[in-house]
Amino acid sequence: MRLVAESLAARRGEELIFRDISFEMGAGEALILTGRNGSGKSTLLRVIAGLLRPEAGRAVIDDRSGEGPRPAGEASHYLGHRNAMKQELTVLENLAFWKTYLGDFPGGVGLDVQEAAETVGLGGITHLPYGYLSAGQQRRFAMAKLIVAHRPLWILDEPTAALDASADRMFAGLVEAHLARGGIAIAATHQPLGLERARQLVMKGFDYLEEGESL
Repeated sequence: MRLVAESLAARRGEELIFRDISFEMGAGEALILTGRNGSGKSTLLRVIAGLLRPEAGRAVIDDRSGEGPRPAGEASHYLGHRNAMKQELTVLENLAFWKTYLGDFPGGVGLDVQEAAETVGLGGITHLPYGYLSAGQQRRFAMAKLIVAHRPLWILDEPTAALDASADRMFAGLVEAHLARGGIAIAATHQPLGLERARQLVMKGFDYLEEGESL
């Protein structure tokens, strides 16, 4: 599995927020996006996930299946600032929906819902309404979405914001296990995720217009 980003560009309003973003990633690799607020980190993640249309370029995955390159969004999990869970449904119902809706990408199998809940340290409370839980518990279960359905590419936007140290460690373990199985992870974060050997891409946003350089 390889992820290839080629000459990506995106707009915010009438202005290009970034351009000429190119990189490749292989199985087991992680990339951390850094840069000040407004530099385009979240926008780049959404473009790769297929949630925003790029102004130019493309992001594709090639799993050497013979089918040729496909949009990266087809192989990705996206964990953004919102948890994407229904407050009135139970945790079990929410996770079961995502497991069925997403299905497994070829090459792996997601965990059972209860096993995923135990993995994030909250086994035994999946019968509760999601809206009944604390913010930290809700975020942990949002993380569980990453492991109930297999996706080789994890796209993470500030995944551990406002979480305690134990949740940070738990999530770092999830990502490390994903990479060890040959997955790929891209994260925008102001906090260290504890990932060793992660590459870094510094986003500069509109500054390139003044400095005359591409990112």
